[in-house]
Amino acid sequence: MKSNTFSLNYSNNSTQKEFMGRHIGPRDEDIQAMLKELGFSSLDEMAAQVVPQKIRTTKNYSVVGDGISEYELLANLKKTVSKNKVFRSLLGMGFYDTITPTVIQRNVLENPVWYTAYTPYQAEIAQGRLEALLNFQTMVIDLTGMEISNSSLLDEGSAAAEAMAMAHASHKHDNVNSFVVSPKMHPHVIEVLKTRAEPLGLNMIVQDPKSFDFKTPVFAAFIQYPDTEGVIEDYKEMTDKYHNAHAMVVASVDLLSLTLLTPPGEWGADICVGNSQRFGVPLGFGGPHAAFLATKDVYKRIMPGRIVGVSVDSHGKSALRLALQTREQHIRREKATSNICTAQVLLANMASMYAVYHGPEGLKKIAQRVNRMAAITAEGLKKLGFTTPSTTYFDTLTVSTPKAADIAKAAEALNMNFRVLGNNTLGMSLDETCSLQTVDDIFQAFNLGAKASFTAADIDASLNYNWPTQFVRSSKYLTHPVFNTHRSEPEITRYIHMLQNKDITLTHSMIPLGSCTMKLNATTELVPVSWPEINKMHPFAPTSQIQGYIEMIHDLENKLCDITGFAGVSLQPNSGASGEYAGLLVIRKYFIDKGEAHRNVCLIPSSAHGTNPASAVMAGMKVVVVNCDNQGNVDVADLKAKAVEHKKDLAALMITYPSTHGVFEESIKEICQTIHDNGGQVYMDGANMNALVGLCRPAEFGADVSHMNLHKTFAIPHGGGGPGVGPIGVREHLKKYLPTHGLQPEAGPKTGISATTSAPWGSASILPISWSYITMMGAEGLKKATLVAILNANYIAKKLAPHYPVVYKGKEGLVAHECILDMREIKKTSGVDVADVAKRLIDYGFHAPTMSWPVIGTLMVEPTESEPKAELDRFIDAMISIRNEIRNVESKKWDIKDNPLVNSPHTAETLLKSEWAHAYSREQAAYPAEWLRSNKFWPVVGRIDNVYGDRNLVCSCPSVDTYK
Repeated sequence: MKSNTFSLNYSNNSTQKEFMGRHIGPRDEDIQAMLKELGFSSLDEMAAQVVPQKIRTTKNYSVVGDGISEYELLANLKKTVSKNKVFRSLLGMGFYDTITPTVIQRNVLENPVWYTAYTPYQAEIAQGRLEALLNFQTMVIDLTGMEISNSSLLDEGSAAAEAMAMAHASHKHDNVNSFVVSPKMHPHVIEVLKTRAEPLGLNMIVQDPKSFDFKTPVFAAFIQYPDTEGVIEDYKEMTDKYHNAHAMVVASVDLLSLTLLTPPGEWGADICVGNSQRFGVPLGFGGPHAAFLATKDVYKRIMPGRIVGVSVDSHGKSALRLALQTREQHIRREKATSNICTAQVLLANMASMYAVYHGPEGLKKIAQRVNRMAAITAEGLKKLGFTTPSTTYFDTLTVSTPKAADIAKAAEALNMNFRVLGNNTLGMSLDETCSLQTVDDIFQAFNLGAKASFTAADIDASLNYNWPTQFVRSSKYLTHPVFNTHRSEPEITRYIHMLQNKDITLTHSMIPLGSCTMKLNATTELVPVSWPEINKMHPFAPTSQIQGYIEMIHDLENKLCDITGFAGVSLQPNSGASGEYAGLLVIRKYFIDKGEAHRNVCLIPSSAHGTNPASAVMAGMKVVVVNCDNQGNVDVADLKAKAVEHKKDLAALMITYPSTHGVFEESIKEICQTIHDNGGQVYMDGANMNALVGLCRPAEFGADVSHMNLHKTFAIPHGGGGPGVGPIGVREHLKKYLPTHGLQPEAGPKTGISATTSAPWGSASILPISWSYITMMGAEGLKKATLVAILNANYIAKKLAPHYPVVYKGKEGLVAHECILDMREIKKTSGVDVADVAKRLIDYGFHAPTMSWPVIGTLMVEPTESEPKAELDRFIDAMISIRNEIRNVESKKWDIKDNPLVNSPHTAETLLKSEWAHAYSREQAAYPAEWLRSNKFWPVVGRIDNVYGDRNLVCSCPSVDTYK
């Protein structure tokens, strides 16, 4: 009789490799089938043909490890971050603890429909997040009293720096390069302003703007409102003086205070910047958070970042889109005044939902309660014999006392952090999480550990405190119905889901965007983001309280060094463009220290991403463009000629590898050596590092600096257009110049460049995502992921080549991790262009590939390693089906002006109308593929009129009648 027992054969080794199988889409048999299609027997055989042997690494990873299971990962990380001490933070400086409504936490922050979406360039399938962003803009406009706002920036410091560049660009008088900054601005904002001003030759004067004598002409003045010590001042008279001197006034504001406080737009500020973090977005050790910039309508053409605008679709229906897209740095290149190409969309959506959830009255109640807690605290401190220097405050109080150090220690003993400002001064910033118990603990700390003889409740019962009359806000805000409708949880839940149902994300289908690497964002990687040890930490908490974070951060740095071959890594840059900028500043400081400050020429290939030249200009460099040959490779002869021509002043080459055109350039080592021979440094744009990991180390083939997009190669989700992280790696000779931070010595070397972001480690709360990805994949998994990404791209290229020519290929006729499909000849024969294919793909349930970049009239496809063969085949079938539809146009079966392509996308509303005047059927319009009958995505708008939207710019919530 046979035994019923059986063996699981569940060895530790199989557990280690478990996650690799979850992350990589194609099964082993699928991989073999695709390899056979390409004529290879193994992934290594394919790699030998695709990746130049001369750049292949011969070293094994020594730090990355062998991979661990998801369960083991969470247990290990929990153990590490439990070393953090989650104290109540009263440190302020623009960072506050907040209450994230659980309905927003579960349905937005932790919902893959919101966090796996891409930037809303295909507006027809992004109407949900575009509406949430329009709400964000409206919220900022209303609260600041300004006329127009962008849909978020990276952080408060860089938003202020963008305002600086904008104010300087708008100044109508030549040779005015000075600006005034109040010393009462948050110190991290001042530091980022200093970092950004110096390479541009701008002179920052730190003094009270009210006492400035204008003997030096200035283009702007910057103030904090309320200031970093909590004081509220009247800036109307000061603003008039600066306007009379042809200078702008920039106010860095606290959004919550503006529910009570006269908004800057009403006393004349020209630009408002700030951070929406306290609107339900966790502290997260500094980020990611959605900053903003709002200004007067007259400046809309030069304001940085993205703007959501209202337009109409092909049926005359109101529709949303990104407006004024010529601001995008792909287009303006070295003429750009900003290198911004991203935003903080997921966090902006959270903040806007917080405002939708609470409404104007709810926000006002929160603000009043915070302010009253501060008033109770002030009264109690008076009873204890202390004096607060101001009677006009919102949430922050400062106290000068010789006992400051002892009081701060007593506060720590009560698990609470006060801010130590120096000169025996303490600061306390209260927030919506503070209670009367918090205030009692403040009293106990100031009483050096002994309970006070009175309680906060006693003071609350008798306190007669009113907001100062001279600062009372009289204007209304958030009057649009969207902020006054969704009060119950069913209403807000339905509103969130109504919006998400309008968007295509990775939860629906593959997003084949070239250069964007839309891979799996595994749930296990994201779980820690919601842990209090990760998301409730203040970025300037004492070092003794952040040991778990520092341990994880250093381990991630070491792993990234192991992967890239670099000697040092900084995780401070909070976007790819921020990484470019930081990397170039490192190179710049290296040359200054060598006594070669004159080196300022940056060579950039004509094919480069537009942020490259914009970043170079911001770093004080002069851009010289290098030609590319007919195969999309850098023209080595032209590069050599220009390197020699500019040898005396050559600072750097910025080059993307593999190339922007999706191929491994054989000459990369020669290119790097040419730059080094002429005294320069090589900056590698790491946007395409998903084709390198496990196979090549950039530092080994010649790169001196590289940024590496964690939101691409290392699995952080794109969040609908942000967050991103763009750390930089450097070789040994540049390590001492990595970014530091004035408020956190652990952040970098003392000899490093000053801070480029507000927080010491940028968007720290999402670093566990990449750490988890690398740790679970292990060395073998990371290498296999790269090989499968290359395999998937070549499989698509091979299958689609008979229908769409592939523009660029390597020496062996293969591509790297992405391929470019040529539509230019097809347009000549049919009139159908890339936009028509992109919109028709919506009818098939797909997001479009990258359109017309880096080559006009093409589609760039990057499938990544996460997509299984079945999904690749579905996309291939859709593209072939669309090509056959184009053939119907070419053969005159369908009219060039009336066919499913030019009329796409098709909405259910148009298909249900009684009239149907097209030569093709409704079924052909809606169900061009069989799989759509069981899983159909319906766009809610037809093709959007971009020109109309720019000519009739509306960037806040329209009236309800418009939606009707």
